[in-house]
Amino acid sequence: MSHPLYVAFIWHQHQPLYLSRTARQYRLPWVRLHGTKDYLDLVLLLEQYPKLHQTVNLVPSLILQIEDYVAGTAIDPYLSVALTATEHLTLEQKEFAVQHFFDGNHRTLVDPHPRYAELYYQRQDKGQQWCLTHWTDQDYSDLLAWHNLSWIDPLFWDDPEIAQWLKQDRGFTLSDRQRIFSKQREILGRIIPQHRKMQDAGQLEVTTTPYTHPILPLLADTNAGRVAVPQMALPQARFMWAEDIPRHLKKAKQMYQERFGREPRGLWPSEQSVSPTILPYVAEQGFNWLCSDEAVLGWTIKHFFHRDGQGNVLEPELLYRPYRLETPHGDLAIVFRDHRLSDLIGFTYGAMEPAKAAQDLIGHLEAIAHTLKSHQTEETTALEQPWLVTIALDGENCWEYYSLDGKPFLENLYERFSAHPDIRLVTVSEFVEQFPPTATLPANQLHSGSWVDGSFTTWIGDPAKNRAWDLLTQARQVLANHPEATEENNPEAWEALYAAEGSDWFWWFGEGHSSNQDAMFDQLFREHLTALYVALNEPVPADVRRPVEEHAERGDHQPQSFIHPVIDGRGDEQDWDKAGRIEIGGARGTMHQSSVIQRIWYGVDHLNLYLRVDFKAGSRPGIDFPPELHLLWFYPDRTMHNSPAPIADLPDEAPMNYLFHHHLGINLLNQDVWFQEAGEHFQWKTLVHKAQVCFELCLEVAIPWADLYGIGPDWSLRLVVMLAEEGRFVGHIPENALIPVNVP
Repeated sequence: MSHPLYVAFIWHQHQPLYLSRTARQYRLPWVRLHGTKDYLDLVLLLEQYPKLHQTVNLVPSLILQIEDYVAGTAIDPYLSVALTATEHLTLEQKEFAVQHFFDGNHRTLVDPHPRYAELYYQRQDKGQQWCLTHWTDQDYSDLLAWHNLSWIDPLFWDDPEIAQWLKQDRGFTLSDRQRIFSKQREILGRIIPQHRKMQDAGQLEVTTTPYTHPILPLLADTNAGRVAVPQMALPQARFMWAEDIPRHLKKAKQMYQERFGREPRGLWPSEQSVSPTILPYVAEQGFNWLCSDEAVLGWTIKHFFHRDGQGNVLEPELLYRPYRLETPHGDLAIVFRDHRLSDLIGFTYGAMEPAKAAQDLIGHLEAIAHTLKSHQTEETTALEQPWLVTIALDGENCWEYYSLDGKPFLENLYERFSAHPDIRLVTVSEFVEQFPPTATLPANQLHSGSWVDGSFTTWIGDPAKNRAWDLLTQARQVLANHPEATEENNPEAWEALYAAEGSDWFWWFGEGHSSNQDAMFDQLFREHLTALYVALNEPVPADVRRPVEEHAERGDHQPQSFIHPVIDGRGDEQDWDKAGRIEIGGARGTMHQSSVIQRIWYGVDHLNLYLRVDFKAGSRPGIDFPPELHLLWFYPDRTMHNSPAPIADLPDEAPMNYLFHHHLGINLLNQDVWFQEAGEHFQWKTLVHKAQVCFELCLEVAIPWADLYGIGPDWSLRLVVMLAEEGRFVGHIPENALIPVNVP
C-alpha cells in the first residue's frame, strides 16, 4: 500500500492569566488584542480549504479570559484609556498612551496606516515629551483608535464598519472608539463557537493544556531540572506537589467538555514538557496522545538528530512517527515536532516573500519524502509506510512579523497543499487512530525536558527563577496547612495557586528572556500569591511584597530569539530588541577611539547572520574612528583551512593572532565590501557574496548562511571585529571576548 506524506500542524494558542486577583482587573491587553488578530482568522482561513485538516490547542487560561471580554467583565489599562474622552485624560494616562499605544511590530501594525505611522514617527523622531507638549485631543483620540484598529486582522477588513474606519484614517471620536471595542467583542465572541463548529465538521481537532499552563514535571518535583542539567542550581526548597497535576488536568478536561460537547483526545503539555512521572496522570484522565519536541525524543533514545546543509533530518524514520507509551492506566501515543520546520514558520518566513516562503516549506516536506523513499528496501516512487511530520508552534505571536498578519503566506501555503498529490494534512487523532504507533518508548525512560533544548533551564536554575519557586513552595505549603480550605469552599485560594503555578512567570524571570513588561509579569506572579494568602486569612510575607528581581535596563546579554532586521543603517529598535548586545563605549584597550563605538548587536535567523555596530551620534569614519571594519570568524572544533587576518601590523596577541576561516571587509568611506574564505597555505580566496551592508546612523550587516559554503547546521562560530586604516590594524571589538554565534 502506498501513502502520501502525512503532515500534522498543531497551533498552540496561549496567554497567561493577566487578571490581578488583588486589583480585580486585567493588567495587560494581549488576550483582547491577539483575540481580534490571531485566533479566529487562523481557523476561518483554514475553513476555505476543506481538504486540509489541522489541530489547534486552546489553553484553558486563554478561554477563560476570552469569555470575560465577551461578557464585558474584563477591563485592562489600555482599554480603560481607549474608552476615556480625550478631554478627560489625565497626564498619567497620556504618558501611558504615548509610551504603550505603539506596542507591536511597527513595520506591520503601524507603518501600513498613514495616520498611525505619522504619530509613531513623531514620537520616535521628536520624543515622548514633545508629544505630551504638542499633541492635541484629536491626536490622542486617533492614537487610541488606531492602537485597537491595527490589531484587527486583515481577514475582517471587508466588514463595512471596519472598512470605513480604515478609510477614515483620522478624526476619530469617542463614539468611534466605543464601536471599535464593540467590534473587538464581536470577533472574540466567535472564537470558541467557530472552533467547535469546525471540529464537529471533522476539519479541526481542538486540544487542551493543563489548566493554567504549568510545567507538570516541575510540579511533581523541581529536582526534575537536574535530569538534563545534573549540576543545576536548584531552589532552596524542593517543590513536590504531584497531587496538583490531576487537578490541572481535570479542570482543563471539564472546561473542554463544557465548551466542545465531547472529551479532548490530545494534550499539549505546557512548554511541551514531559517526564515519566506525569504519564499515568495524563492517561488516567482519558487523553489519547500528547506532543513534545524532537530534543526530548533525542534525549530519550540517546540520538542526536543530524541535518543536511538544507536543514533536513538525515534520520527521518526516527522522528516522523508516533510512539507508544505504556502506563498503568492505558497506552498513550506521543508525537515529536520537527523543531526546525516549526521555527521556520515561527521566526523566519515572515521575512520572506510569501510565495517563496510557502514553496520553501513544501520543498522541505518533499525532501523529507524523498529521503524516506530512498531508505526503502525497494525502489519505488511512493511511500510504503505511513509517516507523520509534526509541525507544532505558537499560533499567535509569529504573525505580527508577517505581511498582512500572515494571510498571503497561509493562502499560498494552503493552495499548494490542496493541490499537492503527495502531501496530506491531517489531525493527530486522525493519524494515530488509522495508524496506531508500532514503536514503543519505555515510559520510565522518557526524558524529562521541554521544547527548549530538552531541558527546564528556561524556568528553573537561574537565581531569580529559583527565588520565585521558593515563594511558590512557601505559599503551597501554607495552603496545605489549611485542609479545611477545599476547592469547593475556598475556590479563591486554589485559583490563586493555579495562576501562580503557570509557566509564564518563570519564563520572564532572570536571564534568557526580557520584555518591556518584565516588572508587570513579576507583579502579577506576586499578586496571585498575595491573593492566596488573603483568601486563607494569612499574613502576606514581606518577600511576596517585594519584586523577585530588579528590572533595570539590561547591559550585555545573549540573543533571546531569532531576529530579521531590515538592513537600512538606521538600527530600528524593534528589529534588534531580541538580539545579543555587547557594550563597547568607554572600554579599556589599545583603541584610543574606543568610546566612539558604543555597542555591538548580533543575532541570526535561518537566512542570515546579523551584526550591527552603533557609533556615537555625529561621529565620522576616517575622522572619529577608523574607516575599515573587518569581520573575521572561525568555527571551533572544526577541521578546515584557517588563515591569519589579512591586515597589516597585527599585534602578536589574542585574538589578533588567531587563525580565521571567513573574512568580510567593509570600507565605510567608499562603501566597498569584499568577502573571503581561507584556503591552503594560509591564503585567502575572494568569493562572490550576497552580504547586505548599510551605514547611516549605524552599521548594519546581513551575511547569508548560503554564502558560507560547507557550514553545517548547529555549528558554532566565534566572531571579532577588527578596525583598520589603509589596511593597517588600529584596534578590535569587543576587546575582552569573542562574539559567540550559533548556526541555526
